[in-house]
Amino acid sequence: MTIPQSPSHKGAAGREHDTSHSHVPKTFGSAFAIGIALNVTFVLIEAAFGFISNSTALLADAGHNLSDVLGLFVAWGAAVLSQRAPTTRFTYGLKSTSILAALFNAMFLLAAVGAIGWEAVQRFAHPEPVGGITVVVVATIGIAINGLTAWLFAAGRKDDINVRGAFLHMAADAAVSAGVVVAGAIILLTNWYWVDPFVSLVICAVIIWSTWGLLKDSIRMSLDAVPPGLSIAEVRGFLEGLPGVQAMHDLHVWPMSTTETVLTCHLVMPAGHPGDEFLMDTTHKLKDRFRIGHVTLQVEISESTACAIAPDHVV
Repeated sequence: MTIPQSPSHKGAAGREHDTSHSHVPKTFGSAFAIGIALNVTFVLIEAAFGFISNSTALLADAGHNLSDVLGLFVAWGAAVLSQRAPTTRFTYGLKSTSILAALFNAMFLLAAVGAIGWEAVQRFAHPEPVGGITVVVVATIGIAINGLTAWLFAAGRKDDINVRGAFLHMAADAAVSAGVVVAGAIILLTNWYWVDPFVSLVICAVIIWSTWGLLKDSIRMSLDAVPPGLSIAEVRGFLEGLPGVQAMHDLHVWPMSTTETVLTCHLVMPAGHPGDEFLMDTTHKLKDRFRIGHVTLQVEISESTACAIAPDHVV
């Protein structure tokens, strides 16, 4: 017996379920708009002064910031699309676009690293004079802009890897800009022009380090893995410990989006169907304890007839 999560359930439990199920995650629309506007302006300024000062560190940082602008656009678009209503073709709506956006951002950043690193290596072979004062001033502005943009996404970084991707980009940019300031200062004091491409390579390392976790999590989520931070063993133990449950099998937990999780499983209950109150109470507990908001439970009477199509270890 499959119990769908729909607003048709009556009574207090049903009404409470409707409220929790209809919760809409924040899309951070204003944060994306402000962040994009600030960073587009800064990219134009940084690229212009990078050419004027002949600084690969500034140009590298401008390229990185440009990739972040694209990343912010993608993340914002996914956040909006994830709120689209379900259709007959996309019965979950377009919620998984947020996972695709996080994956795209991680891969795009790593591709940008290759271009930045290649230019820096070439500059090592032929170091050129760099305008240290210009580098310091422009990069200092970058610290302020990127730091402010990162702050706009700080509140949502723990709950949504799409937002975390935006936050990591901006926070890394602020750190990178700080490194560029250091490079400009060293060049002013020593005329060691090799410091400029060296800092570019450090920028590459920072990008890789900050992006790796995002790439790993987004790939796992796109493959319907159990979301990070959720223990499938604890979920299994909770379900098996429910009153009247003799056995539990065919448990699946996967991310519908970067903020919403789905669970389906079969409960073997020899005493018969436990009623809607049991099902609603279990649904609420799964949401409260594990933040699983979309639950489908199938109740079976006899374990001998369970999963006649396939054994428990087969999907």
